Amino acid sequence: MPVRIRITLLFTVAVFAILFLLCSVIYYVSYNNRIELIKARLANRAANTAGLLNKSAFNNELVQKVDSTTAFQFRDKETQVYDKSNHVIYSFSDNPGDRLTVDEKVLRDARNSGSVYFLKGKREVVALHSPENDHVVVSATYDEAGRKYLSQLKAILLLSLLGGTVVSFFVGYFVSGRLLLPIKKIADDVNEISAKNLNRRIKTGTSGDEWFYLGETLNSLLNRLQESFEVQRRFISNASHELSTPLTSVSNQLEVSLQRNRDAEEYRNVMRSVQQDVLHMSKLTQTLLEFAKAAGSAGGLEIEPVRVDEIILQVVNEMPKVDGRYSVKIDFEDMPADEDHLLVFGNGELLLTAIKNIVLNACKYSTNNQAIVALRVKPEEIIIEITDDGPGISPDELEYIFQPFYRTASASVQQGFGLGLSLANQIVKLHKGFIYVRSTQHSNTTFMIILPVNSK
Repeated sequence: MPVRIRITLLFTVAVFAILFLLCSVIYYVSYNNRIELIKARLANRAANTAGLLNKSAFNNELVQKVDSTTAFQFRDKETQVYDKSNHVIYSFSDNPGDRLTVDEKVLRDARNSGSVYFLKGKREVVALHSPENDHVVVSATYDEAGRKYLSQLKAILLLSLLGGTVVSFFVGYFVSGRLLLPIKKIADDVNEISAKNLNRRIKTGTSGDEWFYLGETLNSLLNRLQESFEVQRRFISNASHELSTPLTSVSNQLEVSLQRNRDAEEYRNVMRSVQQDVLHMSKLTQTLLEFAKAAGSAGGLEIEPVRVDEIILQVVNEMPKVDGRYSVKIDFEDMPADEDHLLVFGNGELLLTAIKNIVLNACKYSTNNQAIVALRVKPEEIIIEITDDGPGISPDELEYIFQPFYRTASASVQQGFGLGLSLANQIVKLHKGFIYVRSTQHSNTTFMIILPVNSK
């Protein structure tokens, strides 16, 4: 069901409920007012009759004449007077053929409570006790005017209820259309945005209402999408270039070697060169696979408690295997007594890759090929500081160092793909942590890996 129709129906139901409640209250009040009015008038009529009967000069014909000429205009009026033995001592009726019969219980209740109101067929009856002589005066009538008024009022209220409901439906439909118009405009703007024109944005205006914030949120999302597409585009372009270069080299070398006969040593040299290019492509492919794995979600990874100090020790042992010149100095001061404080929930292999990449980078650019790794444990987080005494990173380059294939000016003399820091950043983010970089140009650089403790 369209949102506009749902809003319209909800508005209509709400208005119907309010109108129904209002009409019910009006009818209830009017009905009770009519009842109270007829009770008062019947009681007054009965009191007048009792007053005449209590006079010493009682005249039955006179009382009947008074009853027949009573000012208020009711139909089927009837008056009966019962003595203390419940015998009728006086009776008057506009319709003698339809006499009222009163139960002794009613007479008894009237004597006990003073007056009783009840319905007898279509007629309304009041039984009034006269304590002077223990008489009970019964006055009855058919309130034609009052019932007609209530019937007319009911019809008017029903018509008002139905009319108000119909009007509320059309009003709700119109108002909901006006309210949802900004959403339609936003949807039209979004439909015109594609991968080829991600630079286009939604017009939000300056209203500051909910539609404004919705448009701003979508624009923010589009900014992130555009940035992500741009990073992906650069990644694909750089990856293709990095892969095509050794492939072109292999192809050229093989083509040249096949143009004429060569001796065994020449072929061996060609094969050595081709082998180096193949190893280069193999390393790049493996790095790209790790990068793709780190760019996924944590839901697809094997998560378990991992001790950070043990991972660092693994990195220390692996550095000389990478290059005999590389070494790591560790600083494990103020280690916690409880080993659980050294645990993080994550994937050990990925965390090892992240820390290893940053340490390897530090060893590569340090003047003495040594990295300093410090471990700091806090109640809610673990901090790994990796420091080198290399050339540092310029402020202009700091914001780009975590982009795939980006290499600083000082890195141009070193072999690499420019994926190590980007891969490490992706892995740390996957573990709900972040990396902070502090660098002084021509002095040193410190990478701070901050991981939450025991955070699943």
